[in-house]
Amino acid sequence: MEKFLQLTLTGLTNGAIFSLVALGFVLIYKASDVINFAQGDFLLVGAYITFAFVGQMGLPWTVGVFLTMVLAVLLGLLVERFVLRPLIGEPIISVIMVTIGLSSMLRAFVSSIWGTTGQPFPPFIPNFNVNIGTAVIPADRIIAIILAAILLIIFTLFFRYSREGIAMRATADDQQAALSMGISVKKIFALAWSIAAVTAALAGVLVANIIGVSGVVAGIGLRVFPVVILGGLDSIPGAILGGIVIGLLEAYTGGYLGSGLSQVVPFIVLILILMVKPYGLFGEVRIERV
Repeated sequence: MEKFLQLTLTGLTNGAIFSLVALGFVLIYKASDVINFAQGDFLLVGAYITFAFVGQMGLPWTVGVFLTMVLAVLLGLLVERFVLRPLIGEPIISVIMVTIGLSSMLRAFVSSIWGTTGQPFPPFIPNFNVNIGTAVIPADRIIAIILAAILLIIFTLFFRYSREGIAMRATADDQQAALSMGISVKKIFALAWSIAAVTAALAGVLVANIIGVSGVVAGIGLRVFPVVILGGLDSIPGAILGGIVIGLLEAYTGGYLGSGLSQVVPFIVLILILMVKPYGLFGEVRIERV
């Protein structure tokens, strides 16, 4: 029971972080039909920028994270305006290759400034143990779950009730109808990329607080693909549920069957979902008639 509880909290921590990253995938895909293969590298950039502000410059955590969010918004705006917008109307494979190239550029940017050696991340979450029954749980994982859950709730409320969030949902459903209602689709695209960059940066901070700041942080992006496929590429609730399911699946598999299988099982799930339900659990089924 002790091991099960520890694995469950580990899985929920990873799942909450996966959900944050998957949220960025879903937003960009819903708004512009683009799958951003550089999403994991947004995590890497966010983690290192926060490390620079807090660990190297000595700024308070609140200031460092706020400045990281501002720079993440600027990064999202720059990528959308100068990288993706010129490709509107181009074949989807061209857009995919550009996001892969963007991933390499962001990694090269980080490596040229901070090098390739991992750095200890200045902890902002208290690191002590909490006894739950007979299980001993690190407090940083519990707090990370709470922080990630709060962020997911904030973004969910934003999409449901704010004017910009409603405009994003309208654009995702029908761009032509949104244009006819006076919604600027270009602004919605920019907003989607900005929010995706912010969610990735915040997830990068949470990951780096647990494992340190290094290139490993960017690997989260690849591990999130089973999440978005499971939940549905165009479903925000699916991104949240898919993150929790994959996070728990990784933790249980690693704990009971070995760490090697924990990295493989999510992709086995990905293949099965594509075979049985290719649009995911909550994805919109699109039927094209020609």
